[in-house]
Amino acid sequence: MTWRAALLLGAGAATLPVWPAPFLGVVVMTAAVLLLVALDWALAAPLHALTATRTGDRAVRLGGTATVTLHLANASGRTLRAQVRDAWVPSAGAQPDVPPGTMLTVDPGGVATLPVRLSPARRGDRPAGVLTVRSHGPLRLAFRQRAGRPATPPWTLRVLPRFDSRRHLPEKLARLRVIDGVQVTRGRGHGTEFDTLREYVVGDDVRSIDWRASARRSDVLVRTWRPERDRRLVCVLDTGRTSAVRVGDEPRLDTAIDAALLLTALAARAGDRVDLFAADAVLRATVTGSGRPALLARLVDAVAPLQPALVETDFELVAGEVLRRERRRSLVVLFTALEAGALGEGLLPVLPRLAARHRVVIAATHDPVLTGLTVAPPTAPDDAYAAAAAWRALAERDRVRAALSRHGVTVVDAPADRLAPTIADTYLRLKSLGQL
Repeated sequence: MTWRAALLLGAGAATLPVWPAPFLGVVVMTAAVLLLVALDWALAAPLHALTATRTGDRAVRLGGTATVTLHLANASGRTLRAQVRDAWVPSAGAQPDVPPGTMLTVDPGGVATLPVRLSPARRGDRPAGVLTVRSHGPLRLAFRQRAGRPATPPWTLRVLPRFDSRRHLPEKLARLRVIDGVQVTRGRGHGTEFDTLREYVVGDDVRSIDWRASARRSDVLVRTWRPERDRRLVCVLDTGRTSAVRVGDEPRLDTAIDAALLLTALAARAGDRVDLFAADAVLRATVTGSGRPALLARLVDAVAPLQPALVETDFELVAGEVLRRERRRSLVVLFTALEAGALGEGLLPVLPRLAARHRVVIAATHDPVLTGLTVAPPTAPDDAYAAAAAWRALAERDRVRAALSRHGVTVVDAPADRLAPTIADTYLRLKSLGQL
């Protein structure tokens, strides 16, 4: 029964003093109102005759806007007068075009369309909530409402990473073209492949002279070399507890994902095979390099739902997966944190086995707050303690970096906004030197 029925009862109660028999008046008035309410409820469109479906976007990049439309079909022979609430999880940022309290009117056999604009605030999967329909009678004295009627149509919006580092890709690709031989490069080194012969010019390395070809041509010819293609790159995302630390406005894991996307796009354009997997105590996601044209799209879709897990990362599992999957020598880029406890007890014991077969790069992002604490003059006793803790944390990072370097590991330690281009530069440098 709605507030209108209650108002009708109140209006009838106000007339009781003029009735010759007040008790009889209460009975008659109550019976009349209840009869109207029952009639109104009976004339409301039945919920079992309603069918709800959804259409719209299945994926959107973080920071974008998606539209999902709810279609409510009235298959009954009565006019539907309803209030509809199409709920979503709060982080989906749902903004319905039709406010939830609005009364909708749908003719028999008609369909109501209710668009909802979604502006998600977080990366990952954002499912639709429970659909609630309240069907009113023509007098709006009563309504029908029942859980599960009509059935809530399932829908999940996948919020993809922003991939802000995409803006660095043109510049990195230009450098790649220089390295890859579009502009002729000179020199030779380990891991390069023979390209062509050309005449010697001043400044060429004499070790590149091909004496047999020079004798046949009666001219001095040098070999030109190009970096090997079809190298293997393995990106490993650490999704353990250290990835949940917020650096700036986002978790460390989001920064690592952004850098991995740039590195993957660059390596795929270079003709290298790229594999990616994410792990903490268990394996969370795996993407192999088959089907290169669609590699980046599959990788973006795979890493979108990843969330940090508040557990210690099992680096024994990580090393075992890399060694099992990659028989050939590969470039392994591990996106993690330079934390003495996690790496000292977990990674360093298994690092010799990993570094013996593969080229290993540790990509980490540091918190600028630590550096700020060490340079800001203390103004209170607590500031001095904070500065001392920051100095100790930085010293531990230096010890971890030195320990990793002793195993031949390249360590990339950069601020969050510079991690992606810095790791891409490291890849290009190793490729130009033939050290992949």
